Amino acid sequence: MEITGQIAVVTGAASGIGRALALRLARAGAKHVICADINNVGADETASACGGIAYRLDVSKEADIAALIAHIETTVGPIGLFCSNAGIMVKGGAEAPNADWQKIWEINVMSHVWAARHMLPRMIARKGGYILNTASAAGLLSQIGAAPYSVSKHAAVGFAEWLALTHGDDGIGVSVLCPQAVRSEMTRGKETSVAALDGLLEPEIVADACIDAIKQERFLVLPHPEVLGYFQNKADDYARWIGGMRKLNRKFRKT
Repeated sequence: MEITGQIAVVTGAASGIGRALALRLARAGAKHVICADINNVGADETASACGGIAYRLDVSKEADIAALIAHIETTVGPIGLFCSNAGIMVKGGAEAPNADWQKIWEINVMSHVWAARHMLPRMIARKGGYILNTASAAGLLSQIGAAPYSVSKHAAVGFAEWLALTHGDDGIGVSVLCPQAVRSEMTRGKETSVAALDGLLEPEIVADACIDAIKQERFLVLPHPEVLGYFQNKADDYARWIGGMRKLNRKFRKT
């Protein structure tokens, strides 16, 4: 997809990957970058830094996502690229409270569904558009000590995959971002966690990988190239892979 001249929306744009992605899209020639976040102060700061438009958005509410899309399409123009990036971390296992499971499901999964629900009819009518969904390497592998996060990110990857195979013939491009640890508020104080074994990437490097994938219309975005090898090992010998993850679990489950 050619980014130059596009109207792009980035959720979770106040910090981390979202902020870096908004800045990078502006440099790549996007006509307008909509910087959306529940943190309106951070959204304003990102918008000011990239010459974009700030918008307060709670991605856990479908009505907010629908209102954002309708507002931008009416007042700014047709959205060519929607980057559904906002996400949260919830630790714990099956014992994690139902409220935590529900919250992470709404933000890490349903926000992607709702964005697609309200973008697809418009993009299909225009015979083109692009969706970038942020998941995680945990969506291809797993996350030690964080069942809600692992499950929600697996679902995010699955939904992106479904979008790509279902709407590719409609002219809709889809990419899914699956990094390991990225320097952000989510990883602050966790620089030695299991997710950072292959290095803690700066958000700008991840944003560059996203831009490259969008331009090449590549589905899987892996800023940590090691993830592809792990994913292949998992598919090649699932039992052996689980054995290796059990070793990591013994080492990191208390960190």
